[in-house]
Amino acid sequence: MYDIEQLIAKSASMGGSDIHIVYGLPPKCRVDGVPINIEEAVLTDEDCVGIAKQLAGDDYEKISKIGELDLAVSMAGERVRVNLFRQQGHVSAALRILSNKIPMLDSLGLPPAVKEFPKYNKGIVLVTGETGSGKSTTLAAILNQINHTRREHIITLEDPIEYIYKPDQCIINQREIGSDTESYADGLRAILREDPDIILIGEMRDMVTMEIALTAAETGHLVFATLHTNSAPDSIDRIVGTFPAERQQQVRMQLSTTIKAILSQQLLPRASGHGRIVAVECMISTASIQNLIREGKTPQMQSYMLSDSDKGSITMDNCLIRMAGNRDITPNVAIDAANDAEYVKKKILF
Repeated sequence: MYDIEQLIAKSASMGGSDIHIVYGLPPKCRVDGVPINIEEAVLTDEDCVGIAKQLAGDDYEKISKIGELDLAVSMAGERVRVNLFRQQGHVSAALRILSNKIPMLDSLGLPPAVKEFPKYNKGIVLVTGETGSGKSTTLAAILNQINHTRREHIITLEDPIEYIYKPDQCIINQREIGSDTESYADGLRAILREDPDIILIGEMRDMVTMEIALTAAETGHLVFATLHTNSAPDSIDRIVGTFPAERQQQVRMQLSTTIKAILSQQLLPRASGHGRIVAVECMISTASIQNLIREGKTPQMQSYMLSDSDKGSITMDNCLIRMAGNRDITPNVAIDAANDAEYVKKKILF
């Protein structure tokens, strides 16, 4: 039977980010975003159940009742986020190896405007992108800089807790969904009674979460949150569209006054073939952007972001063009990752 600690240790030594345990396949991990075998022997049903029991312990039986289980564990000297789930009568596992060290904000290759985020006093900053695009790392670096430079009370709501902060100038409370509070909605309902200055919401999943986040920002708090969207306009539309039609104009008004910035991230393979690099769209809130949000004219935001480049905004497509020009990524990668592939293709190839 496989020992999950050995698989985690080997995956970490290979530079792996995610481990996948699936019946009928060898155990695999992602290296530079690509799944490769950790070992060659195919996993049996007994292997999968044994690994799940090693990870879940006394909570293993919950998988039979609810079909999946989220948890965070420390094994082989690594902190690991775990999702156990059933599929076609077998148990599978998806593990994310979490970094033990919060990177410096300057080391992440983000747009210069992001350096101002730790100085904000109120409002909402969204970091968006698909799973595995580095959203949690970006937010951790921003919060850690606040921790070292300001005297504030930071409360995080996470599912699960990924990076562990060591309080420096700040008071920091990290709350985990499922163990410290029942849900994001429950945690957020209580959070305004806990005297926070800065709030991190691991993911804005539903209307209740978004509503409380907007209220917190309106009442003078600085709110950081993530969304699974691919651009700044998509993020605004996703939030507004979560609310019933009769409330959407009010929500647009709230967003126009509270949104400070939206980052949208992708992690792309480097042109060298080794490692990945982040591509980032950055929308800084300006008077013109606020007007577009209020008027529901989000399709026009991309063109206004181009004209606001002196304020720090950059579209994803222009970021990709710049990265391809610097040979950080290949032209094909830039075109595949673009929102407007024809525009990027013309700019790169001519």
